[in-house]
Order: sequence, then C-alpha cells, then structure tokens
Amino acid sequence: MTAKIKEFPGVGLRESDFTERKVLFTEWKPDARYAWDAGVAIGRYLAELKEGRIIGVRCHHCRRTVVPPRIFCEWCFRPMDEWVYLEDHGVVNTFSICYVQWDMERLEEPLIPAVIEIAGASKGVGILHLLGEVDPREVKIGMKVKAVWKPAAERIGAITDIRYFKPIN
Repeated sequence: MTAKIKEFPGVGLRESDFTERKVLFTEWKPDARYAWDAGVAIGRYLAELKEGRIIGVRCHHCRRTVVPPRIFCEWCFRPMDEWVYLEDHGVVNTFSICYVQWDMERLEEPLIPAVIEIAGASKGVGILHLLGEVDPREVKIGMKVKAVWKPAAERIGAITDIRYFKPIN
C-alpha cells in the first residue's frame, strides 16, 4: 500500500535552483571563535600554579581543606570560607604503573600517575599527577614526594607547571 503524500502550497526547490542562481540566498561563514573560562576557583588555582604556589580552600563547617579548590563544599554544600596556601609536597595516596600512553602507544619506560595528598590539605584529598626520578619498583603508598616545578619563565598557568613529583626523605 502506498502512503499518500500530503500536498503543501508553494513551490518545491531543486538543487539546480541554487546552482543556477534562480533562488537568491546568502552564504554565512560564522566567526566561531570562542573562549574558555576556568571559573573562579580553578582560575585562581591555575594562576597560583604559574607563580609556583599550590592553593586550596577551607570549609570551616566541615573542617576540611581541599585541593584543587572549589567554590562550595561537596559535603555540606556551603560556600568555601577561606583560600589557603599549601605546601608543594605530600604523600602518595595511590598510583599506577602504565606502560601505555593515553593514545595506547606502548612505552619502554612507564609513566607513574599518582594521587598526591598535598601537605596542608585534609587526609584523602589530593591531586593526580606524575611521579618522576623514581624506580617504579620503589614507589609505595605513603611515600613522601615533592613537586618539581618548571622554571618560572616556562610556566603558563597549568597543572603541567609542575613537571612531576619526586621522592624525598
């Protein structure tokens, strides 16, 4: 059974109507530039990294200090109370030994991503970063590490302004 096509008033257009310029139209090539905003908390965090400092925020109600900073406490949903400068060292909370990159390229020398509990932040709070200057067999949970920063002239306000964390005694 064939479905009946409803007739609509007007004239249908064909591709040739456009190519033969029977129909007037304007081509629009949008200027699609855009900007990305990190927001108040991460924006300040990145600006402080560019200066060689790690900053977090404190919630007085929950008595927590967190890094990276955020505008509200995810425990009590109140605005954070205070910006606090933290140390650029801490301890390994957890880690992985990776012989493949993010694009699945095989590596001869492994990458060692780790969650670093930053000194001055609450227990269990940390940042994900790479470990360096360490034999993968020597990495342990609880190992003390310190940030290795890029030279000030090379910093751009990114987490990669810290090259990696290395073991300390």
